[in-house]
Amino acid sequence: MKNVRLTLLTMLALCAMSFTAAAQTKLASVDLKKIFNGYWKTKQASAALENRQTELRKEMKEMAEGLDKAQTDYKQLLDQANDSVLSADERDKRKQSAATKAKEIASTKSSLEQFQRQAEAQLSDENQRMRGNLLTDIQKAVADKAKLAGYTLVVNAAIPDAFMYVSPSIDITEAVLAQLNAGAPIDLTKPASGGALTVSTNQP
Repeated sequence: MKNVRLTLLTMLALCAMSFTAAAQTKLASVDLKKIFNGYWKTKQASAALENRQTELRKEMKEMAEGLDKAQTDYKQLLDQANDSVLSADERDKRKQSAATKAKEIASTKSSLEQFQRQAEAQLSDENQRMRGNLLTDIQKAVADKAKLAGYTLVVNAAIPDAFMYVSPSIDITEAVLAQLNAGAPIDLTKPASGGALTVSTNQP
């Protein structure tokens, strides 16, 4: 019986401590996706990635055009190699040239495929790196704002179905966004549109 009373007293004490901690907790919320998209550096980073993507596509297009020309030349050489108007020696020369051109085409195809794989990997790496840098900036800004205002916990209200209700009175999204965009170039203060960078709403 004594042990039962002791257990009940312990549970009551723990409950009291929990209620006290909850009463002392000051909550705030942010919409991480809105902050990420509204951060001027996101637009800057997206533009840089788009420019890099354009450059890589241009290089790939030039390689593809070179491949098309080589294939056209190869077809012409084959036609000439089978042209009865030409002498046997000339037809043999065309056949040898066609064989050389076929090797060139195979090499160009391999190079183009490798370039495409490397370009995709490079863009993915740059996207992840820039995204990580932006999230680091945002997390620091949220932490600074929370410490200044005395918040002990900041939740990401952008997570789907994670919270049944979040009061607008504890939303510090605009305050954090204003802090991040302070001193930003005028043309980069608008949210990024259609950029390569994205943020998952379940990020911290």
